Amino acid sequence: MREIFNREEDDSTVITEVNIEALDVKDMNPWLLSVFVKYENTDDSGEAYEEFLETKEALIIALEHQDRAKYVGSRVVDGWYEFYFYAYDSKKLDSIVSKILTPSNYVYESNVVRDTKWGFYETQLFPTELEFCHIQSAKIIFLLEEEDEDLSIERDVEHYVSFETPTQKNRFINTLELEGFSFKDEISSDEFEHGVALVKKHAVTGDEVKKVVDELFVKIKENNGYYEGWSTILVSEEEN
Repeated sequence: MREIFNREEDDSTVITEVNIEALDVKDMNPWLLSVFVKYENTDDSGEAYEEFLETKEALIIALEHQDRAKYVGSRVVDGWYEFYFYAYDSKKLDSIVSKILTPSNYVYESNVVRDTKWGFYETQLFPTELEFCHIQSAKIIFLLEEEDEDLSIERDVEHYVSFETPTQKNRFINTLELEGFSFKDEISSDEFEHGVALVKKHAVTGDEVKKVVDELFVKIKENNGYYEGWSTILVSEEEN
């Protein structure tokens, strides 16, 4: 499964795609192949971009053929698309890359290094706990957009927090000092036994949700808890 998220690095935004399930083959693939392709067309809906995406998928298919390598993710940095693979050996990888990219006339570079512990994947590609939260938020926002929701309209949004012990949960509730947040209910499920639901009225645009989640996440971590996501209802349903 591939997930896409934005990562802030050195005052710039790096668009990152990661194959979440890639760790399943970690022990069998100790070689890291990096392929950097120059592409600066800003029209992500045109024919040139579609051709570029087709080339990307052709590269992935060719390298993954017969389980030679595993695509683990990519990054977009300053006009360069960085594609990363882990392979079971370093033989013939450059020739496969050349076979796919040379006819396309893209400027590219490739490199193979040994990375037995998958350090690059875990530090540069795999999402942090907070980034996972933002990935889930983006999915909810997408579903709201599919319903033609006006995301700028403020509405009650429930945020869910879980803790490993009831003591941690109670301490969090009793010391909750976040502007606009109020305690709604204690919750329990198979996923988390000691949970709470908080509610805050705010818009659900990407920027606003990120701001709210970032603020709440800091407080949750200070109390050794886990952010479990958020939910809301459609404005049209709320009015009814």
